[in-house]
Amino acid sequence: MNERLRIAKVIKISLPSHLQNKLIMRNSLCFLILVLIFVSCHTTEKKEAPDFLAENIDTTVNPATDFFLYANGGWIKKNPIPADQSAWGVGFLVQEDIYNRLRAINEKALNEKSEPGSVSQKIGDFWFSAMDSDGIEKQGIQPLQPQLQEIEKIETVEDLLRVSAKLQNEGVDVLLGEDISQDEKNSDKIVFHIYQGGLGMSNRDYYFNTDAKTLKVRKAYQTYLYNAFRSMGKDSLVARSAAGAVYDLETRLAKASRKLENLRDPDSNYHKIDLVTMQKIYFKIGWSEFFKNTGVKSLDSVIVGQPEFLVALNQELSKTPLGVWKNYLSFHLLKNSARYMDQALYKDLFTYSQSISGVEKPKARWKRVLDAEETAMGEALGQLFVKEYFPEKTKQRYNDMVEAIRDAYKERIMHLAWMSDSTKQKALIKLSKVTKKVGYPDKWKDFSALVIDRGPWVLNMQRASEWWTNYYVNKLGKPVDRTEWGMSPQTYNAYYNPSNNEIVLPAGIFIVPGKRDDELDDAFVYGYAAASTIGHEITHGFDDQGRKFDEAGNLRDWWQPNDTKQFNASAARIIRQFNEFVPVDTLHVNGEASQGENIADLGGVLLGWDAFSKTEAFKKGEKIGGFTPAQRYFLGYAYGWLYSERKEVLAAQLMTDVHAPSKERVNGPMANIPAFYEAFNVKPGDKMYRPDSLRVSIW
Repeated sequence: MNERLRIAKVIKISLPSHLQNKLIMRNSLCFLILVLIFVSCHTTEKKEAPDFLAENIDTTVNPATDFFLYANGGWIKKNPIPADQSAWGVGFLVQEDIYNRLRAINEKALNEKSEPGSVSQKIGDFWFSAMDSDGIEKQGIQPLQPQLQEIEKIETVEDLLRVSAKLQNEGVDVLLGEDISQDEKNSDKIVFHIYQGGLGMSNRDYYFNTDAKTLKVRKAYQTYLYNAFRSMGKDSLVARSAAGAVYDLETRLAKASRKLENLRDPDSNYHKIDLVTMQKIYFKIGWSEFFKNTGVKSLDSVIVGQPEFLVALNQELSKTPLGVWKNYLSFHLLKNSARYMDQALYKDLFTYSQSISGVEKPKARWKRVLDAEETAMGEALGQLFVKEYFPEKTKQRYNDMVEAIRDAYKERIMHLAWMSDSTKQKALIKLSKVTKKVGYPDKWKDFSALVIDRGPWVLNMQRASEWWTNYYVNKLGKPVDRTEWGMSPQTYNAYYNPSNNEIVLPAGIFIVPGKRDDELDDAFVYGYAAASTIGHEITHGFDDQGRKFDEAGNLRDWWQPNDTKQFNASAARIIRQFNEFVPVDTLHVNGEASQGENIADLGGVLLGWDAFSKTEAFKKGEKIGGFTPAQRYFLGYAYGWLYSERKEVLAAQLMTDVHAPSKERVNGPMANIPAFYEAFNVKPGDKMYRPDSLRVSIW
């Protein structure tokens, strides 16, 4: 996944939920000074007003020393991170534009008389319920009382599992992770997946690491646990005891959870088990009843990601007192619901999240509402969004660009010295079968069965979660719908799906703040879109994970043994390169965990370059904003990662995210690309320079 805005989601402002903020106000005097500096350094060029790329340059930085800061440092200096954000940059500016458009759609729906059950009615009523701050304050914790009472009535492990399944359906992540999606080894079949989960903090390492930033997060989480139980009416002694017991339970579950880098291998995280065997191994869990409570009518087998986690969970169900389990469920219900409830409950959650994000104040309520609405029914909003935001001409531009990248990849594969002809032919077949989805779906999801009213916001979110659960449960036993999208059109993101062998490129990912698409030159667009998004995503089909899936999306080994050996050797080199980076304090990038994204970044820049070098814009060689086409291409790529991040979010990202930070996603691949060296005159002795023997070239 490209995830340009993964920075904003570290706290779990969630992957279906989204992001942040708008247009840069520019000072004309500063621009004039920047122009004069730029012209004085390029005396042979025409005097012209700087374009948006030239405006971002930090002329005090040598591009051969730190290309990221050279390309983006001027903008970063002039645009400090807002108090309500954990980071700031291009994606946040795009998201601000998207927010404003979506707000207009919601307010229009609120004020018009819509047919009951229509998309417009649901949008208008959702907006009303979530923006009704007075009503929400009066409700307090009351909307959760029926669920809290049901938890309190638990008397047996069977009751515990029944209530847990119900809570999972309503969007509360407890006990374990579950997912209904394609079988990795049979992509034509939808199956039930079970994996590790159930933790209150977003990564198992938060429970064990001893660096200062992790200790700060852990302390904040323990305080939040205590405050949550106080909010539920428990006195201080009982609340402290309950918080400690729940924390200890989660720590034991975390100990049985795999590290981030160990979740990357699809083979070692695939264990297909029939239900009879499941019941024998994990006997405390009545699986048939568990699935029935989830809504599944019949099931013969499941795919287990991390069996050792289920062993630990089974043991905890045997030995941990039911009272502790009931407190665990109550806490997770409150934690998952707090962002949709009164200010006191939200404030406690926000205070904990500050330890991870470093954000100084909460995001504006209306933006939080739009984030939640994206989670609940983003594609419904998308139907209204694309009508005015993504014309056919723009869609065609990026459709054509995908094919240019595909052609470039074909040529690279054909000329690889390290890959055998046998594997090459299979790679070319897989490449030819990659499906492209650009802009928006041809077929929209039907939200008619989703009930949204003007009652409590949290209950609308729970019903939306139940709708999504039913939506996916109904897929079991039916043909795979390969036309379906996993992101809404307005999302500033993109992804590669190995089971469908597809790249999905929502309209939002191509937006540039304050610019129409027809204002953007090809040199910039090939760097910004073709390299950092299209080339990146298509390379995921051939990274350390994606290469293990064939052209039909099935997990199988289609490589010759020596080719695998050669690939792994190159991957090991890129792992070592990124392990060297220290983005914050003494914390290094996890090269093992981030290798897939780093391979995709490098592949994307190379593919984008190959495709761009065949365009008329490249061949003409005309400068724009004082830059050659080659320079502008690499600056366009860097613009896609124009972000500054708080130290807290950088530390969290290094622990929980498979993406390297933005600066390293620019400087890392550039140091391996000869065309970059030529464009910016990088020479031995420069910090960006790597000798040929240390450069990585996979694709």
